[in-house]
Amino acid sequence: MTVSLYVNLTRKNAYKVALDVIGELEKLKIKILMPEEFRTKLFSAAIEFLPSADFIRRSDLLISIGGDGTIIHSAHRAAAFDKPILGINAGNLGFLAGLEKEELHLLRALIDDKYTVDRRMMLSVKYYEAEAFVKEYICLNDVVIAHGNSLKMCDIEATGEGKRIFDYQADGLIVATPTGSTAYSLSAGGPVVDTAIESLILTPICNHSLFSRSMLFKADSVIELKVKNSEASRPLFSCDGESTVPMGENSRLLVTRSEKYAKIIRIKSDSFADILSHKLIERYALR
Repeated sequence: MTVSLYVNLTRKNAYKVALDVIGELEKLKIKILMPEEFRTKLFSAAIEFLPSADFIRRSDLLISIGGDGTIIHSAHRAAAFDKPILGINAGNLGFLAGLEKEELHLLRALIDDKYTVDRRMMLSVKYYEAEAFVKEYICLNDVVIAHGNSLKMCDIEATGEGKRIFDYQADGLIVATPTGSTAYSLSAGGPVVDTAIESLILTPICNHSLFSRSMLFKADSVIELKVKNSEASRPLFSCDGESTVPMGENSRLLVTRSEKYAKIIRIKSDSFADILSHKLIERYALR
């Protein structure tokens, strides 16, 4: 077996966790591929360093060490090559992590083929300016529209299948996947949705209306979002928190289910409810 390994070394515990993971993989005689950028930071005879474009493509799966942000970033890269990903938590909550740093002995399940792969839906977000297509973004968690350096609320028109859903006067709007339902959408009052139930979750942020509930749509819905007062609110949008893009006048987002899926490796037999209750209890214990 050949495994690609990515580590977010800005995380406090990530370096030690990476050394422990490398040690476990060496014991299992698993070949390790890493990007060239780590050549001077991590040393092992079991590691082959490759250009970042190649290290995932040539592996059987990707192991990502860090918090949820790191795992999401790695999941984007793995999905581009249709590779499964195992997240190892070196952060705080780690909703997407398949293992904690104390559970590295369970890595043997990889060579014993004792694991499952969850297919997580992703979003395709197409950005248009004046009817001209600009760029497509892929999200695992969510796409967020919010006002920029202005205190003006966004006047957002949301339509589905060409029909009006609602006009939101709000600080912003979130379209999330079930995976993203435990992230920003949850903080904004959205529901927690089992990741096995494919759907699009529309959640307003501080909506100035008597109607401020989230709405769930079937997975093959087409949701279009337009900010009607862009000159005043100076809106921005962000996909999985990785990039912030200013929205110009007469611009819009077209949000659909992506053809790509993130393949998340699960070694333990925890159910969605088990993970949710454990992580939420952990969240409040950290406060």
